[in-house]
Amino acid sequence: MEPRLDFYKASPEATRAMIAFSAATEKLGLEHSLLELVKLRASQINGCAFCIDMHCADARKAGETERRLYAVTAWRETPFFTPRERAALAWTETVTRISTHGAPDDAYAALDAQFTQKEQMDLTLAISMINCWNRLAISFRKTPDA
Repeated sequence: MEPRLDFYKASPEATRAMIAFSAATEKLGLEHSLLELVKLRASQINGCAFCIDMHCADARKAGETERRLYAVTAWRETPFFTPRERAALAWTETVTRISTHGAPDDAYAALDAQFTQKEQMDLTLAISMINCWNRLAISFRKTPDA
């Protein structure tokens, strides 16, 4: 598959703003390991090969286990994730698929039980950010290095 355009070069100002926003979501106080799981799950749902590859590699570098990375797609059926991670993964699926299911009360209740209001906002921004990156990468066919 051939890339359509390099969005970094096509609009450097917009891309710099995206990078700054991404960096800001990393500094809001949520656990790095949690953010990597969230980025991976959203990227899986969206089918973004570039982001799946990148976030698996980033998570491994940060000490995430292969076993947990493999299980993210089936996180509900495994004992590998904490209640906080489960709430974040469920909220990731909710926000990523919001056009089909809205934001159901049960998903929010799980989030509310594990995260402060500030953390809920910060997590939702991080989920929104990775969804934006996914859309850029998929639309313009950014692929992982071979």
